[in-house]
Amino acid sequence: MTKRPPKPRTPVKDVQNVRLPARTTAASQPKAEPRSAHPHENLDRASRAAVAYLSAGVSPNAFIQAWSDWALHLARAPGRQLELAERAQENMAKLMAQSLLPSTEGAPAFEPKPYDHRFRHPGWEKPPFRNLQQGFLAVQDWWDYATDHLRGLRPDDADRTRFMARQILDLWSPSNFPALNPEIIEATRKSQGKNLGEGARNFVHDFVNTFAQIHEPAPEGFQIGKDLACTPGEVVFRNDLFELIQYAPATAEVQAEPVLIVPAWIMKYYILDLSPHNSMVRYLVEQGFTVFMISWCNPTAEQAELSLEDYREHGVIAALDAVNAILPERKVHAVGYCLGGTILSIAAATMARDKDERLASISLMAAQVDFAEAGELLLFLDESQVAFLEDMMWEKGYLDRPQMARAFSAIRSEDLIYSRGVRRYWLGKEDLPTDMGVWVSDTTRMPARMHSEYLRGLFLENRLSAGRFAVAGRVIALKDIAVPIFAVGTETDHIAPWKSVYKTQLFTDGDMTFVLTSGGHNSGIVNEPGLERGHHRIAHRPAGALYVGPDAWLAKNAPQPGSWWPAWTTWLKEKSSGVVPPPGMGAPEKGLAPIMAAPGSYVHQT
Repeated sequence: MTKRPPKPRTPVKDVQNVRLPARTTAASQPKAEPRSAHPHENLDRASRAAVAYLSAGVSPNAFIQAWSDWALHLARAPGRQLELAERAQENMAKLMAQSLLPSTEGAPAFEPKPYDHRFRHPGWEKPPFRNLQQGFLAVQDWWDYATDHLRGLRPDDADRTRFMARQILDLWSPSNFPALNPEIIEATRKSQGKNLGEGARNFVHDFVNTFAQIHEPAPEGFQIGKDLACTPGEVVFRNDLFELIQYAPATAEVQAEPVLIVPAWIMKYYILDLSPHNSMVRYLVEQGFTVFMISWCNPTAEQAELSLEDYREHGVIAALDAVNAILPERKVHAVGYCLGGTILSIAAATMARDKDERLASISLMAAQVDFAEAGELLLFLDESQVAFLEDMMWEKGYLDRPQMARAFSAIRSEDLIYSRGVRRYWLGKEDLPTDMGVWVSDTTRMPARMHSEYLRGLFLENRLSAGRFAVAGRVIALKDIAVPIFAVGTETDHIAPWKSVYKTQLFTDGDMTFVLTSGGHNSGIVNEPGLERGHHRIAHRPAGALYVGPDAWLAKNAPQPGSWWPAWTTWLKEKSSGVVPPPGMGAPEKGLAPIMAAPGSYVHQT
């Protein structure tokens, strides 16, 4: 079998003939595939790709190695074995003592984790279901203890083993079985079995949609452009990679410096423009800012050769050029969310290196620049796993939506997979639509080349914080960024853990304000004012100050009630030069005439 030639690179093209300021960096060049000395390598790749689809994209080598490492080290640790035997005896004694007490007396010996909602039904407090629940939680407690870090055991393998043990336990939870779940028994008795019929219909519907990869339209009341992503504006620039939305002003005067938002391309942009009441974009506009938003395309196989450099140059920098063409001589407040914050950091460090001073400030929301503690989403990331995903993408030219959705769901499988399955398939209940839920299900694809580059260069090799990340053949350094930074981490983030986000303070020297807010990766960022729930901590680090570790920072900064958005907009205004009349939409005289109304067309790509 001969080696398949590399796919032709699709250049990024502007839809309009736009004259923008010339850039100092060269366009990214296609990377030539190395010539293989193994003539049948493509057969190997096709075989691994087939296995990847069956294993949901997880390399078997990764979990076999983790289990082997854990088992071998445990076999050589008689002390830990003795501890595990004692732990099992203690848990058994607790269960036996509790079984002798009436169900109304005494606190349960074992409590579910805070995010575990499987045992909330009152029926779980009565025997025999209480015994089933407590027995399951006792086993879960033992496995958590058994997979704790062990001297000599690689920490990554300990975490992987714990994650896999949790996945296996979640599969066999008594809440998943109709005869063992009091909620299912009660629902079946009350409805005379109708819930099972409705559940079967839901299962067939989901199975067909998953198998055929059918993308369902948003439910009534959650239409994109009408109910979600509905802040008024116009698409003022478009190329093959993104559309640039300029939002209409809502105040008589606006801050002179506009805001450019760079969302993650791993999902659609409208997480930051959800319903009118919790839209960050609408809030910024109402606070008197001129806001621009990048809306990334949903790549196809023809765009497999899009690179990480394309997302920087033809994405972030092209958007900044367009904003500068519309508002010349104005610096820009750049905002990045998740991976959008990572690519913004790369762009900002490159601009600093090249003496490009067009940024007024940088805001990074749940965005990492160091990936040594990248969270559970990348728990199994190693050379074997990256090669596995590369072979999987080699077949199609992109990482498909189901693989992305399964990866996110596995992080909280007890809630996002099993609790949802019980509701839909055994209780016969439809999912109640929410704006966040509609956004989560609106997944996107990842171009093969770009996905491989950021997995290898950022997550696997951690080049950015190590000073080994090159742009246009020259290394960039985060410490070169001199503009003020506003960074936000969220307390329960399992994708970008807050202590990982906090490391931005370690790799930069300039003026920085750091916020730690309650909530997770999405809910902590979409945290509009006016809610009674939630809190945040905030502190300022002046330029040149000594580094303070995350635990010390947490201890000395007390939580404040409410949203962090008002503190952020106050900070943005302090970094602005004053108010001016609102600008017009686009710049028709420069080829940037409005193309269509927001939210544009790319957000509807499936």
